[in-house]
Amino acid sequence: MILAFALYKYFPFGGLQRDFLRIARECQRRGHSVRVYTLHWEGAIPDGFDVQVAPVKACFNHRRNEKFTAWIKADLERAPPDRVIGFNKMPGLDVYYAADPCYEEKARSLRTFFYRRSARYRHFSEYERAVFDLRSKTEILMISAAEQPIFVKYYNTPPERFHLLPPGISRDRRAPPDASKIRAAFRGEFGLGDDHLLIMQIGSGFKTKGLDRALKAVASLPGELRRRARLIAVGQDNPAPFLRLIEKLGLADRATILKGRDDIPRFLLGADLLIHPAYNENTGTILLEAMAAGLPVLTTDVCGYAHHIAKAEAGRVLPSPFAQDALDGQLAAMLADDEARRAWSRNGLDYADRTDLYSMPKCAADVILGERA
Repeated sequence: MILAFALYKYFPFGGLQRDFLRIARECQRRGHSVRVYTLHWEGAIPDGFDVQVAPVKACFNHRRNEKFTAWIKADLERAPPDRVIGFNKMPGLDVYYAADPCYEEKARSLRTFFYRRSARYRHFSEYERAVFDLRSKTEILMISAAEQPIFVKYYNTPPERFHLLPPGISRDRRAPPDASKIRAAFRGEFGLGDDHLLIMQIGSGFKTKGLDRALKAVASLPGELRRRARLIAVGQDNPAPFLRLIEKLGLADRATILKGRDDIPRFLLGADLLIHPAYNENTGTILLEAMAAGLPVLTTDVCGYAHHIAKAEAGRVLPSPFAQDALDGQLAAMLADDEARRAWSRNGLDYADRTDLYSMPKCAADVILGERA
């Protein structure tokens, strides 16, 4: 078959983008052709992918999206595929990968009446309805079970159109036999001594992931822990406001922000704790990647995958509503307890060995190709 994949933007370090790439490659591995429609492609193009970058521009995102959709529709009429798979909500999809939470819920619970009279609201609401409406035929790949009833609440989407996927982390995130050697080399490269405590935050979109919360928690550490602590944040985003916060909090010698990169497994093995105090997060794949590497996790319960951390006893999950002092206290307690961190590490490794955290691309391809029982 010829499969057409559509997403607004591809770059190598986004969670949605990595999921797209692995699903598309799985379909390609099964002998199908991959065509990609996007507004922006950053990085190498995989062998055999036909990537079409739409030549459309607009001052506002919603107008750009509308032009993009029209451009795709015209090209699909010229060269019809067998399936159209979207990784952003838009009309005309056979399959949608639900990486984002319900927009209508956000618009009604967090926005004002006047926002819901805007052109932006009308656009995103209409595009979501095109996927989830009762009369739509789009099959929906769900990665967060908690979001399904919210979509049903607004759109009465039939349950048979939802397909809940297992997680899908890469197996290279699992701690290898030489993990201790990799850890030692990494810590030497970054000038970390045996007494330093490295806190990692990983993920593009620093604001949503709660980097401000993490920095405040590090700044609140008591004297000896603060002296030993270092924080490295890795992700694709504008670091400027967070660099200013680092200066304001007096963390210039203890906090570093790095651009997105492809050697994340080294960071997971070299660190002592992953902090992920997200404001909202449909899943939080990095939580599972950390657990598979044996890295204890401190996160918030709004993350879709946070329940795995609690079930595995691989760290701590902060309940809602979020309180900064609770995060501060948990971070200090976790860093101060070496034995507890070793136990959380062992629990995470054991959970990753006995739990399916890896098969999402195969299960998604089954639905896309109509091969799921």
